[in-house]
Amino acid sequence: MGSSRLPGKVMKDICGRPMLWHVLQRVRAAKTIKLVVLAITTLPTDDVLVALAGEMCVPLYRGPDQDVLSRYYGAAMEYGAEIVVRITGDNPLVDPGLIDVIVQTHVSGDYDYTSNSLERTFPLGLDVEAVSMEALTRTHQEATRDYEREHVTPYIWQHPEMFRLQNVEASGRMRWPDLRLTVDTAEDLQLIREIYNGLCRNDGIFTALDVINFLKANPDLVGINAHVQQKGLGSE
Repeated sequence: MGSSRLPGKVMKDICGRPMLWHVLQRVRAAKTIKLVVLAITTLPTDDVLVALAGEMCVPLYRGPDQDVLSRYYGAAMEYGAEIVVRITGDNPLVDPGLIDVIVQTHVSGDYDYTSNSLERTFPLGLDVEAVSMEALTRTHQEATRDYEREHVTPYIWQHPEMFRLQNVEASGRMRWPDLRLTVDTAEDLQLIREIYNGLCRNDGIFTALDVINFLKANPDLVGINAHVQQKGLGSE
């Protein structure tokens, strides 16, 4: 629930549901995901997320606040993960099909780490990371800097000499690296609500390509959060 620019953002309403509800639903729609686990902090402010997880029948793990790496490692150990797919709660447009592509690439290439953000070609907010349990364990044991613990994977992708890395690139209309589809500010949330209002249907989950096509047809919407600067590693 902690966010300096938009407190409580993962429970903000989007199309009648909390943002985190949409994230969990979209991740569960991926065919390659065997188990979705919500990894949250032990802080009292996260108690509301326990209730949401219960309503959605999503397994839960609670761990440290700032040492997110320990939280991920603890969750992976508790639920016996072989591959950990990392999705953050502030990306309510994460695409199930893209998750499947990342996981399939990761498995077929026997990589330690596979993502679509090593070199950004997809819009920000569609980020998916797949990490082998071996790589996560080594990272948990060896990473010492605060930002490495907070952001989980920097130790991996900053050491290509130690880990087998693979980047999945966007093509065609999906190649829009300057587009901001994550939620960190009120303007970000406004854009996401506009997208959901335009695409939200009861007959299924819309895709990232649906989002791109919608924004191409409504280009003025892109300007809502175009000025927002993404925080760097270690930013408050």
